[in-house]
Amino acid sequence: MKTRRIHTLHRPAVGPPRCPPLLFVHGGYATAGCWDEYFLPWFSGRGFDCHALDLAGHGGSESREQLHSYGLDDYAEDLAQVVQELDVAPILIGHSMSSVVVERFLERHQAHAAVLMAPVPPTGILGATMKIAMTTPAFFDQQARATRGEYTADALQTMRDVYYSADTRTADLIRFGPLFQPESRRALLDLTLLAMHIGRRRARLPALVVGGAADAVFPSAGLGFTAARWQAEVAVIPRAGHTLMLDAHWQAAAERILAWIEQQPQGTHAAMGA
Repeated sequence: MKTRRIHTLHRPAVGPPRCPPLLFVHGGYATAGCWDEYFLPWFSGRGFDCHALDLAGHGGSESREQLHSYGLDDYAEDLAQVVQELDVAPILIGHSMSSVVVERFLERHQAHAAVLMAPVPPTGILGATMKIAMTTPAFFDQQARATRGEYTADALQTMRDVYYSADTRTADLIRFGPLFQPESRRALLDLTLLAMHIGRRRARLPALVVGGAADAVFPSAGLGFTAARWQAEVAVIPRAGHTLMLDAHWQAAAERILAWIEQQPQGTHAAMGA
């Protein structure tokens, strides 16, 4: 495995730490900072040691100039590199694109449990891309504008319509802007061709699949297809959009994830290398 300089955020547990630690993996077009607005301080305040990484070419990690050369397997290696630095197998929490990154990681490595938020369906992103192209044809241009920091009224409205719930404030959308960036074309191709991926056998582990009732990217009606792969529990967050960790209803998502974690047998965590 090729190692890279991977930037991570660490928010230590407040008070006596609960086990296992939580490791958050951002989705496409995002950076680790998307977790630090709400989720990292919220979970660390409830006793969890929290980590989040910038995948290669993202945020503070190396090789931004090589971004388009990185695919999902490279991102899974980044995740493995960070997991190896932990003393205890973590609960992995991946959003959107990184639901697939977490799944690729689990083809070769262990984790205590996994939470897949707004996951890419097993068929990939082609269907979602075509739907958005037909229903919101201005999306791709407006997304590029927003990524460049051009927060026009049209760009903000489009981002809200696709990625967030209607309850998310415009001021927050502008504040969240620096947390996002371009995504690797190779990774997007991998997601488009996802149905062709022949995965390795995965170890059984506790898993939760979480989606927003108002997700316009991957509608909650399709969550069961991902859940079936893991025999996972499904949770749908009322009124929430795709970007669950930043949406106006982020706390409902966090509380649902916490409730599920607290149902898991924490005393049987796996030591790294076991």
